[in-house]
Amino acid sequence: MSISFSCPHCGKQTVVADQFAGQTGPCSGCNKPITIPMASTMGGFPPGPPARSSGGGAMIWVAILVGAGFGGIVCCGILTALLLPAVQASREAARRMQSSNNLKQIAIAMHNYHDTFGQLPPAVVTDANGTPLYSGRVLLLPFMEQKALYDQFDKDKAWNSPENMAISQTSLKEFLDPSNPDNNPSRSDYVFVTGPGTAFEGNKSIRLADVTDGTSNTIGFVETKSGPSSWAEPVEYDASAGPIVKGSHPGGPLVAFLDGSVQLITTQSAQQNSKALTSRSGGEALSGF
Repeated sequence: MSISFSCPHCGKQTVVADQFAGQTGPCSGCNKPITIPMASTMGGFPPGPPARSSGGGAMIWVAILVGAGFGGIVCCGILTALLLPAVQASREAARRMQSSNNLKQIAIAMHNYHDTFGQLPPAVVTDANGTPLYSGRVLLLPFMEQKALYDQFDKDKAWNSPENMAISQTSLKEFLDPSNPDNNPSRSDYVFVTGPGTAFEGNKSIRLADVTDGTSNTIGFVETKSGPSSWAEPVEYDASAGPIVKGSHPGGPLVAFLDGSVQLITTQSAQQNSKALTSRSGGEALSGF
């Protein structure tokens, strides 16, 4: 069944199916809004303004648009939740790589020092009375493209003396682990492994040839999130005080072996093998490493 009616604005005659009765839309002739009459009125128009029907249609469109927007927000939220762990893991991998490169630079500097002087640097430089003055990291500066800074440092004075304090507060990115949230720019996140039987034992002049456990099995430096406030401060890791210190990376600390290789060892392995990994000639067996 069809409905025939005239536009009240321009008089254009239109015929539509009765299923469109009561709906409002633009006239094909003048484009003004008209309401299609009910079939019973046949050519007439229902009384009253068409605002209610028009408003109902608008509300439907608003509801559709709002629903679509909400659905988009939900989808974005789900995608963000799914992607966030992957993004965080990627960023941590990049930070760990940078930290590993820093340790590698320190290990290479140690080897260059050894090639120059025939022995490893002391972990801590002391005065004639055995009082600690500054870290052996200061001695590595010329081999890390920091000779100018090394030359400014007064090697006869302590790291925090008036003569050296400003130099000791210089920020050196080679000593900063990007995963450590500490905002002190002059800190060092990498320390010597010290203590009896290690490669950096007191004031002894150790050579790589003295490392009978093998340089690939003996750790010289470890990454830590609780290191010295300055790279020049003589604060190191004493292996006799307990297991290898925890670093800033998930899974375990980064360590540099005396052969120059760098590796992340698991927290469990660090606990089980601390003595074997830090001693230079103990002959200990490694467990699950």
